[in-house]
Amino acid sequence: MKLDILAFGAHPDDVELGCSGTIAKEISLGKKVGIIDLTRGELGTRGSVEIRNSESAKASQILGVSVRENLDMRDGFFVNDEAHQLKIIEMIRKYQPEIVLCNAIDDRHIDHGKGSKLVSDACFLSGLRMIETESNGEKQSAWRPKLVYHYMQWKNLEPDFVVDISDFIEVKMQSILAYSSQFYNPNTNEPESPISSKNFLDSVKYRAQDLGRIVGVDYAEGFTVERYLTVNSLSDLK
Repeated sequence: MKLDILAFGAHPDDVELGCSGTIAKEISLGKKVGIIDLTRGELGTRGSVEIRNSESAKASQILGVSVRENLDMRDGFFVNDEAHQLKIIEMIRKYQPEIVLCNAIDDRHIDHGKGSKLVSDACFLSGLRMIETESNGEKQSAWRPKLVYHYMQWKNLEPDFVVDISDFIEVKMQSILAYSSQFYNPNTNEPESPISSKNFLDSVKYRAQDLGRIVGVDYAEGFTVERYLTVNSLSDLK
């Protein structure tokens, strides 16, 4: 299955928090989108692997993605080496996305920056035909995505561009709330974590609202780029 967009996250819920509004919008425009989680978030303070698996399936259904896979890398301990790069390359060649979305280049959680660089490096290497990979016993063809964008996470990085998600903010929030074990719940006995407070959950919507305010829309999501953006004419810019 060829996808238009493939979004990577170090943990289940990274993609939902960072760029689910954009994903929902692109799907509404007829694009095929998939999600690849690097780990199962097994070191998370709350919930369990089994719960996170169920939650990510629910979130995927809410967003309407075409496919979601998990690479079962070690939460907290995966590295940017050949073995891990090859796993990413296999996914890129399998789905042949034009655009890849991935973690923030710098963030509070060490896996986010690591995941960002790992995916970015693999996107380049995936285009080298001398690197051989297989899927279901068949040799894969080289494939390099045209564009790699990094979504924003914990830190307020300066975005290079924003996407208007005004019509999709509620879908974004619903996909996030699918991870009920992770976020604010006044009735739970689970220990507190940096993302379990009401303030954190509110901040997700506040950030989208603030980015939207800056560009004159209701809600937006921000991204950083690895190379200059290109437009055909000045009128393409809004």
